[in-house]
Amino acid sequence: MSDTNQATLLPVICIMGPTASGKTSLAMQLADKLPCDLISVDSALVYKGMDIGSAKPTSEELQQYPHQLIDLIDPSDSYSAADFCRDAKLAIDAARQRQRYPVLVGGTMMYFKSLLQGLSPLPPADPQVRSDIEKLALEQGWEEVHQQLAKVDPVSAQRIHRNDPQRLTRALEVYRVSGKSLTELTETKGETVSGPVLQFAISTEQRATLHQRIELRYRQMLDQGFEEEVKLLKQRPDLHPDLPSIRCVGYRQMWEYLDGRYDYDEMVFRGICATRQLAKRQLTWLRSWPDLTWLQTDDADNLQQILAQLPTASS
Repeated sequence: MSDTNQATLLPVICIMGPTASGKTSLAMQLADKLPCDLISVDSALVYKGMDIGSAKPTSEELQQYPHQLIDLIDPSDSYSAADFCRDAKLAIDAARQRQRYPVLVGGTMMYFKSLLQGLSPLPPADPQVRSDIEKLALEQGWEEVHQQLAKVDPVSAQRIHRNDPQRLTRALEVYRVSGKSLTELTETKGETVSGPVLQFAISTEQRATLHQRIELRYRQMLDQGFEEEVKLLKQRPDLHPDLPSIRCVGYRQMWEYLDGRYDYDEMVFRGICATRQLAKRQLTWLRSWPDLTWLQTDDADNLQQILAQLPTASS
């Protein structure tokens, strides 16, 4: 695409931030002011039937403020960063063709990174190769898996802890499937989103305030029927705790509580702690994020700060 064509594209507006910081509310305020398409950037919201524990916008909110990339797949399926990049680019292009602003809102930072900085061309998962690696770990231990990885990809082996089976498996799997190391493949990045991009991050000024918001929202989820939602999921024989959907923050803790691993109060405590840890990871990503404008949760000027950066703001 030529520079001239890119210059005429409406900018992509990104609203990032930790969980419970007010991203969705701000995006809805923006939709009241601008012709825009809201595009979810959340790895939990893609699952159908996982509404309460994922803090999915309500059916009334979605009717008034439609979001794309919500309710895409069944919880038994998986959805990768590559899937997201494909779907998000289609949604962005469609919005621009209708002269509407694409507004990407969510907290899955890997999705944002893949879209804005390019996705490495990694091979898809291979169930047989994974099974072989897990068998090796079962018979000889994860230390042996780590040593095998060190022989073919010393950089990844140094970065990945020997007690991190998920990442060890993926790194060794990539080499066995492609013949190239994870380090080598991640040096190459795929195509990024075209045209101008405006990036905003919203959070509370004090960490304690964010923690309070997280606890309040988690308890509201419980009042809204989160336990019953997970009970319905548990009735399905095709769902289990190792699926990406059930590993989502909150769902894992509720599932384990329903399995009898701990009592209700412990579940609440663990769920809140896990959500706070998620927020901490999201903020860690954002602190090193380039070209970012920070906004304060509940600041009356947030909307105006976004509008002021748009090329049409002064027209």
